[in-house]
Amino acid sequence: MSSPQKGSARDADRILAAIVESAVDGIILIDSHGIVEAFNPAAERLFGYAAAEIVGQNVSSLMPSPYRDEHDGYLARYLSTGAPHIIGIGREVSGRRRDGSTFPMHLSVGELVVDGERKFAGIVHDLTERHALARQLKASEERWRSVVESAVDAIIVIDAEGCVEAFNRAAEDLFGYAVSDIVGHNVSALMPSPDRDQHEHDLRHVLATGDQKLIGVVREVRAMKKDGTTFPAQLSVGEMAIDGARKFTCIVHDLTRRVGMEEQLREQAAMARLGEMAAVVAHEVRNPLAGIRGAIQVLAGRMAPESREAAVAKQMVARIDGLNQFVNDLLVFSRPAHPRLALVDLASVIAATVEMCAADPLMAHVHLECTGSAPPVMADAELLKIVISNLVANSAHAMDRRGIVHIALGSANGCVEVVLRDSGPGIPEAVRAKLFTPFYTTKSRGTGLGLSTAKRLVEAHHGSIELTCPLEGGTTITLRFPVALS
Repeated sequence: MSSPQKGSARDADRILAAIVESAVDGIILIDSHGIVEAFNPAAERLFGYAAAEIVGQNVSSLMPSPYRDEHDGYLARYLSTGAPHIIGIGREVSGRRRDGSTFPMHLSVGELVVDGERKFAGIVHDLTERHALARQLKASEERWRSVVESAVDAIIVIDAEGCVEAFNRAAEDLFGYAVSDIVGHNVSALMPSPDRDQHEHDLRHVLATGDQKLIGVVREVRAMKKDGTTFPAQLSVGEMAIDGARKFTCIVHDLTRRVGMEEQLREQAAMARLGEMAAVVAHEVRNPLAGIRGAIQVLAGRMAPESREAAVAKQMVARIDGLNQFVNDLLVFSRPAHPRLALVDLASVIAATVEMCAADPLMAHVHLECTGSAPPVMADAELLKIVISNLVANSAHAMDRRGIVHIALGSANGCVEVVLRDSGPGIPEAVRAKLFTPFYTTKSRGTGLGLSTAKRLVEAHHGSIELTCPLEGGTTITLRFPVALS
C-alpha cells in the first residue's frame, strides 16, 4: 500500500501532466543544449509536428531565420554568464511550422531544475488572429482617417476641456492653421467674441448637466481664421466616448458663399424695387419738370438780366436741373448691370469719354490728360463711359473744378489697369470707406450715386475699383479689368 505522501505526489504529477496536455498554448520543454524533451498537443497543432517527430530535435527547427541563428547563442550566453536576455522575458517572435510557413507568436521562457539538470520551458501563444485583427483595425482606422481627411467640411475633435485633439485638412485650409499650430490649444481660438464666451459656457453646461440640447443641433456662428478675419459658419457638434473619456466632434461648414449669395439676392431685389420706383419718378417728375423749367426760362427772358427776380429764376432752373440729374442718376444706378460684352479698346473709350467731359462748360478749368496703352478687354463700352465720366466728374468737384486729372492706362498681372489721379486736396481717411455707399455724398448738392454706380458697373465686368490718397496729395482711383483671352 502506498504512503499518503507518495500518492499525493503522483496525483500532483497527474494533475500537472493533465494541465500541460490540455493547455491551449503550446508548451515546449528543452534541455540546456536546446534539445526538445516535451511537446504538448497544443504545440503539435500549432507547429504541425507530432511530438515523436520533434522530441530529440533542436528547438531551433521551430524558428525561422534570424531567430534560428540567434537562439543557440542566446542559450549559450545565458548558461555561461547568467545574463537573462530572453529567460523570464516575454516577447514577440516568429514561429516556423512543419510546412515552412511562419506565424507571429508570443514566447515566454522560464528556467527550472529537474533532478539537478537545468531545463527551459517555453510557452507559445499564437498571435495570428490578433495580428489579423490589428491589421483590420488599422485598415479601418486608415479608411476613416481617409474619409475625415478628404471631407469637404472642417472636422475638429476636442476633449472635455475644449482642447483640440484632431484637425483635418479641410480645417487647415479653412482656418489657416497647421495641425501642429492648433492641436493642444483650446478650440476657442477659432472663435471671436461673443461666440467664444458662449462656447465655453455651453461646454461647461453640457459637462455639468448632461443636457443634450446642444448636441447634434445645427446652428450658425461666427468663426475666426488665424489672421483674425471672421466668417459665417454652420456648426454641428456630436459627442462620443473613447476609452471612457468624453470627446466632441465639431463639423464646420463655411457659409461665406451662401451668405454672399443671399446678400446679392437681397441687393438684386432691392435694386429691382428701386428701379421700379425710379421709373415711376422719371415718368411722373421729368416731364412736368421740363415744362416748369421751360416756363421759368420764358419768364426769366422777360425780366431785367440783373434783377432779383432773374437771379431767383436762375436758381430755380439750377434746382430743377439738379433734380433732373438725380432722376437720371437714379435710373442709371438702378439699371440691372448686365454688360453687353464685346472686344473693347480702353484707350479709345477713355479718349471719347474725356472729349465728352471736356466739352462741358463746367470743366473749362480742368485739364484732362491721357497716357498709356493696354491690351483689349471684354466689356460694354457704353457702361465704361459712364464709369469714367462719373470718376472724372468726382475728381473735378474735389478740385473745385480747377486742376489736373491724369488718366494712365497700362497692364499688370493679367489685368488692364486704369489709374485716375487728380491734383485735389485728397479725402480724409474717415470718409474714404463711405464713398462707395449709395446716396452718401460730400457735395452740397450731390446725389451720392456716382461712385456707387461706377463700383457696380466695374464689378459687373468682373473688375475691381480701389481708392487711395497718396501722402503727396490728391486722390488716386485704380480700375482693374481682366485682359481678354485670345
